[in-house]
Amino acid sequence: MNIVLTLTFSIVMLFFMIFPAMKITEWIDERYPIPKKLYTPVMLSIVVLLSICIGLFLKFA
Repeated sequence: MNIVLTLTFSIVMLFFMIFPAMKITEWIDERYPIPKKLYTPVMLSIVVLLSICIGLFLKFA
């Protein structure tokens, strides 16, 4: 049940984490140039990671 609640919170947070993930990806690209082919997958993985972190925070905090 804990996993279901965490994933429910995380799915809602996906939309709110797009802008911070774009800014983090831009910052990473400035420091370490990312090939254009990998730019979108890096951003999407950061979106998922941030939303899961926020979902865990909302569940257990």
